[in-house]
Amino acid sequence: MNLPMAGAAGAPLLLESIPELQREVRALADERGAVILAHNYQLPEVQDIADYVGDSLGLSQRAAAADAETIVFCGVHFMAETASILCPDKRILIPDPDAGCSLADSITAQQLRDWKARFAPARPIVVMYVNTSAEVKAETDYCCTSANAVQVVERIRAEHGDDVEILFGPDMFLGRYVERTLGRPMHVWDGECHVHAGIRPGDIAAVRGSHPGAEFLIHPECGCSTSVMEYVAAGDVPAEGVHMLSTGGMLARARALGDRGSDGARATAIVATETGMLHPLRRTAPDVDFIAANEAASCRFMKMITLTKLRDSLRDGEHEVKVPAEIADRARLAIERMVQIG
Repeated sequence: MNLPMAGAAGAPLLLESIPELQREVRALADERGAVILAHNYQLPEVQDIADYVGDSLGLSQRAAAADAETIVFCGVHFMAETASILCPDKRILIPDPDAGCSLADSITAQQLRDWKARFAPARPIVVMYVNTSAEVKAETDYCCTSANAVQVVERIRAEHGDDVEILFGPDMFLGRYVERTLGRPMHVWDGECHVHAGIRPGDIAAVRGSHPGAEFLIHPECGCSTSVMEYVAAGDVPAEGVHMLSTGGMLARARALGDRGSDGARATAIVATETGMLHPLRRTAPDVDFIAANEAASCRFMKMITLTKLRDSLRDGEHEVKVPAEIADRARLAIERMVQIG
């Protein structure tokens, strides 16, 4: 098949070329028998042509269940690695291999080994947020998402006793949230995401003050809201009207708000997460005003994947992500435990 080429790699993308590129991408995906998965933080034009849009855990689960031999992962590198670990027989492509994650980069496998060695006599249990590299996951006992971090730690304490030493990382905000929720201390790594670190209580108070009566939605499965979860737990942000919802929960709440506005009163919701999540929310409920808790909460790594790069990756089979078997085999158990707990 000869397909028209709209836009060169690295060239500015003209607004009028977006539909043409989207058609080209979908044609290539059909020709290659590939599935396109996109994270909620991706560019709107990428989300719009994906086969599935969701959070990192949901995307990995979709990758594992996909019939296609080729999966194009529009997200950041650790997500593609997780898909490779769960799907060792499938070909995982990422349109830009430089799409990294500041939180994942805040701890290395050697740093984790050194940290574990300091507590070796106590035989600590290591819990790492899914936003980590494959090498770090290979040194980990349990992975977790923001949505199930409390449940993961509860399970560990139920099985090993309340006095078990837990090393939790790399997100310090999520670690503090778990500690406050369960009322038990852990050893928490001092790491953070550069995006969610910028969402501060003062910003939230100002936005909520400008929109009295607006609901406040926090997406706990997205790493860029963990700081807000901790602020709410600490009492720095008033809990009234706050909803902590998964991807599906946020979209369901969006639909409910849209239905409520059918009487002529337009509903408003403030969203504390990376600004990319506003696109699927607005698409789901166009009659609701969705406002970012912080307009600057945009992940530059997530926005590195463009339609042009996606087109080129599909066309040329570029940038395959393959986790070495010896690392994948060690990392798989921690991920499977996370999935099992749910």
